Amino acid sequence: MNFLFNRIFANLPLLNKLDLVNIIVAKPCYNDEVEHSVTIVVPARNERGNIENTIKRTASFGLSQEFIFVEGHSSDNTYEEMIRVKEIYPDKDIKVMRQTGKGKGNAVRDGFDAASGDILMILDADLTMPPEELEKFYRALQQNKGEFINGCRLVYPMDKDAMRFLNFLANKFFGVFFSFLLGQRLKDTLCGTKVLFKRDYRSIQDNRHYFGDFDPFGDFDLLFGAAKLNLKITEIIIRYRDREYGSTQISRFKHGWLLVKMSLFAARKMKFI
Repeated sequence: MNFLFNRIFANLPLLNKLDLVNIIVAKPCYNDEVEHSVTIVVPARNERGNIENTIKRTASFGLSQEFIFVEGHSSDNTYEEMIRVKEIYPDKDIKVMRQTGKGKGNAVRDGFDAASGDILMILDADLTMPPEELEKFYRALQQNKGEFINGCRLVYPMDKDAMRFLNFLANKFFGVFFSFLLGQRLKDTLCGTKVLFKRDYRSIQDNRHYFGDFDPFGDFDLLFGAAKLNLKITEIIIRYRDREYGSTQISRFKHGWLLVKMSLFAARKMKFI
């Protein structure tokens, strides 16, 4: 009975409102609004046509900006395009590297390890999240609106071909499930744009052994890590656009099943321990 009530019922929605123990995490609130240096990590595989627009369309904000392009074994000369863009924009701090492994998660971790900025940002190279919106993420973190800023694509109307219907349903499901898992309201777990202070990422990195290296995409790894550290997760609503170059590299069924398995694994580690 102890296991049934304390491990199962106490973690179920609605029933958990009957718990006799409530925990509140209190933190000091700072509103200095000092400027911070920023590193924008752009993982890219077969995104040659989007590389220059990443630079051209990103507004100037923060104390300084560093762009780190991480190329992921492309077949369309994406790496060569990165080098070309670096050379024709000498006024920009641009770094180009090839990822050490496979998958977006590995590319992001490689980029974060090489970053020098106080604030770390992920911008998907397909530019379906418009680079013009990045400053909103920066301001939210700078103004202490949250400690982990996550993009949300599921509020504003989307371009017609921006997200397939099954992907939309899956995003809705994961939003509800993650709100239950993390204990924080979350609509869009799979938006690629995520922003946090480097010091908090280092803490997530140091505690990664708790979940293990189980996420090839990187989204769940960061969200679970942030929740484990009790970071306040705040969502920024964005207008999701159709890609102008290339095609999606997501397999709905293969990757969807993998995301479900990762979610169940995390539920066991976070709720039913």
